[in-house]
Amino acid sequence: MASHPVHAFAARLLGKSPAALDAEERRVLTKIEERLPIARDAGDVDDETATLGDRLADRVAAVGGSWGFILAFTLLLVSWMLLNSGVLPRLGHAFDPYPYIFLNLMLSTLAAIQAPVIMMSQNRQAAKDRLAARLDYEVNLRAELEILRLHDMIEHAVSARLDELLERRPAAS
Repeated sequence: MASHPVHAFAARLLGKSPAALDAEERRVLTKIEERLPIARDAGDVDDETATLGDRLADRVAAVGGSWGFILAFTLLLVSWMLLNSGVLPRLGHAFDPYPYIFLNLMLSTLAAIQAPVIMMSQNRQAAKDRLAARLDYEVNLRAELEILRLHDMIEHAVSARLDELLERRPAAS
């Protein structure tokens, strides 16, 4: 690995031997050698590894944390209360009269299920953020190494041109 000029260059710039480079640095060097772009979308990378449970947790969190859900759920609760306090008692068929014990049971069950699912989604988002930071680091490292490599190339070209001009200069008598 150290015999390749890019690795020697990176080892000189990063101050590490090729064996001491971490995975991101090795990936950047490989992409530089292959002359391929390194930028990747963190969302796409995460979606490639997401399981059905991961996608379901994200979907539940997206729906459960929306105004549409809040408004629909409020409408459902008000309807439940009106139905069991106003309409059904007059017909003698109220299945959950005030204090709405069955409604409280359903709400508690919903909260007990929804809270861990939302936490799973938040954990996934944190993992996505860490992945995005690693991918940003790779892109930044690649840009920095490329700039330093171009700087070295310009320095060598200028130095060679100066040497050439000095050789052409007539000797002073």
